[in-house]
Amino acid sequence: MTPDKPSYFFCGIGGSGMLPLAMIVQSRGALIEGSDRSLDQGRTPEKFDWLRAHGVALHPQDGSGVRAEHTVVATGAVEDTVPDIGAARRVGAPIVTRPELLSRIFNAAPTSIGVAGTSGKSTITGMIAWILHQAGRAPTVMNGAVMRNFADADHPFASALIGGPDLFVAEVDESDGSIARYDPTVAVVSNISLDHKSMEELRHLFDGFIHRSSLAVMNLDNPETAALAMALNGGLDPSWAHTFSVGNRDADYSAHNIQPLPWGAAFDLSIPWHLGQRVSLRVPGVHNVSNALAALAAVSAYVPLETAVAALETFAGIRRRMEVVGTANGVTVIDDFAHNPDKISATLKTLHAFEGRLLILFQPHGFGPLKLMKTEFIDTFVGLMQPDDVLLMPQPVYYGGTTDRSVGSEDIAAGVRAARRQAEALADRATCGDRIVEMARPGDRVIVMGARDDTLSQFAQELVARLGAKAPA
Repeated sequence: MTPDKPSYFFCGIGGSGMLPLAMIVQSRGALIEGSDRSLDQGRTPEKFDWLRAHGVALHPQDGSGVRAEHTVVATGAVEDTVPDIGAARRVGAPIVTRPELLSRIFNAAPTSIGVAGTSGKSTITGMIAWILHQAGRAPTVMNGAVMRNFADADHPFASALIGGPDLFVAEVDESDGSIARYDPTVAVVSNISLDHKSMEELRHLFDGFIHRSSLAVMNLDNPETAALAMALNGGLDPSWAHTFSVGNRDADYSAHNIQPLPWGAAFDLSIPWHLGQRVSLRVPGVHNVSNALAALAAVSAYVPLETAVAALETFAGIRRRMEVVGTANGVTVIDDFAHNPDKISATLKTLHAFEGRLLILFQPHGFGPLKLMKTEFIDTFVGLMQPDDVLLMPQPVYYGGTTDRSVGSEDIAAGVRAARRQAEALADRATCGDRIVEMARPGDRVIVMGARDDTLSQFAQELVARLGAKAPA
């Protein structure tokens, strides 16, 4: 090890939250090594080839790569039984969690923008990143998903943007409580709804987050966020709070006359101190109009409005956010990160703005969330599926460890069927794929939904190929 260079070992380095953080830490002069269960299992090899090509030494996740000089970075998903963690303790290497390390870097920046909320975080973070980049502000950005504007042949996993140390933008997570570690200059809260924690816990976490900021940006269309906004100093303090809304002119930033488009959306932007103007987005859905308002409010102190709007109009979106993978034999396959009721609702509403049956492959991202939100999942699908739509569910993602597996996919499918909507829980994802290829007909849209599994995108690509090879009925 070079004496003047710190050395970090990332356990689970291929994860959506770990890889970008490792790249940011490397850009600041550290040596990076790591391990990953996906690497050991032979999944997503192209990601690990890319890491090696960018100077990251990779090891099996068996503890053999950990040395005393490392700072070992662990994700919340890594349990104490993981060999790398045991090895770190044996050799005396310090252990930090990913949120601990990220929050240290975030809080050290003179200006920091933290984006929180149950849904919309990655897209808002990506919008803010693109606006600041286009305005020449050189932000460093930590996102949980690939930002398509920054992705190219050399940066296929562009979930981080390496900029200067003075302006840091990060997606902030409430699911593990780590939001309490962040002290943002600007705190953006897109919405608050049941996901991983109880509503009482969530209210406490988000309230603390906005009260540690110099500027809070909050959504008046979400009852929980609106209640927090109204509680600030007994009401809205315009010097501290910027609000946004789709349709509510009482908000500081509001959108009106929204025109849904297959490739995006257009709307009239209303700001009290600015003449209204038409804004066009290349990402579809009313939820993305709301995300755009949040981004504009967040950068208002750093970028002129005209510059920000112009940047938004060239924002290409986030990977796996209603990303069209391809069309074959008249069937379009869409890859989407939707994994909780809010995200699923936004996706289904956007897709049902246009004609065509939906074949919905929903792979739950864990047994815990499925049990916590069983009723909400059922209600979401029942309320938004059309009679001819079909829901297909494999079992939830499970990579081992201790978890309550008492609620599975069949519990959700049965609840949906009880409300006279079509739903099937099948043995595995491959069987779901066979069923989709069998059922699909011209005009259908296949939506592949789920999180915590990088192979979902590969599955979506394989569906396009299989549908293309399917003989016409």
